[in-house]
Amino acid sequence: MIKVYGSSLCPDCINFEYNLTKNNIEYEYIDIHKNMANLKAFLRLRDTNQAFDNTKANGYVGIPAIVYEDLSVTLDWEKYLVDKGITVIYLDNETSSNCGIDGKGC
Repeated sequence: MIKVYGSSLCPDCINFEYNLTKNNIEYEYIDIHKNMANLKAFLRLRDTNQAFDNTKANGYVGIPAIVYEDLSVTLDWEKYLVDKGITVIYLDNETSSNCGIDGKGC
């Protein structure tokens, strides 16, 4: 089962969670805005995993972050779904979010 770090404030996270649930994919969702423990766990992962290097360099948060059972990490939620044969549904009818400072993704 995958673990997903995300936020209820992030359009990409909302879309990803919707698609996971709609397609009956088991996952553990950790909302980094729910409590300080969740945020600390995410920051620990983000600060120590090179999957976030580009994300940090560009000023993004790095959510949704998908952690596999082998502890590898990916930030490409759309590819995750497509690789499973799932057509991605966007609740806001857009293919990208605008939660970044520069108007790009999370």
